[in-house]
Amino acid sequence: MTEEWEPKSKEELFSAIEREWKALMAVISKLDDKQMVIPDAGGWSPKDNLAHLSEWMKSMMGIHLDRRPVQEVWDTSAEVAKRFDIDEVNAIFFERNQNRFTDEVMDELKQVYERLITKLNSIPFEDLLKPRFYDDPQKRPVLNWVIGDTSDHFAEHRATLEKSVPSK
Repeated sequence: MTEEWEPKSKEELFSAIEREWKALMAVISKLDDKQMVIPDAGGWSPKDNLAHLSEWMKSMMGIHLDRRPVQEVWDTSAEVAKRFDIDEVNAIFFERNQNRFTDEVMDELKQVYERLITKLNSIPFEDLLKPRFYDDPQKRPVLNWVIGDTSDHFAEHRATLEKSVPSK
């Protein structure tokens, strides 16, 4: 989640999300079907990175916007949900999506993104500024998770995926 920048309006938020989404899609458009499934040194292909982004957008919507139970959103055991170990959850998401077709992952990514934008449009900006957890001593706003699972996350994975783009 970002600490350096916080949008002052819904327009600023949407501008950042859209800018990073377009930049991510521009990088993806440079990869062919074969390149989309070639794993990097960490074992993740571009397709895997995109499935990961989709999973985290769904997680953010379910957990932080809809306030559904973590176990239900992640479709995991209560133990996994309670530990809330990001590396463990990322491994579960990777395993869950590893054998999916690229077109299927891309279609879902775009659909999840559109659902997210629609959902964010329906939420007053002031509500995004409210603390996510009543017992959080830092009083971190919901907005932190929105930014962390959209614009910041898109930028992070775009940087990773740019390494997959062949030089001309």
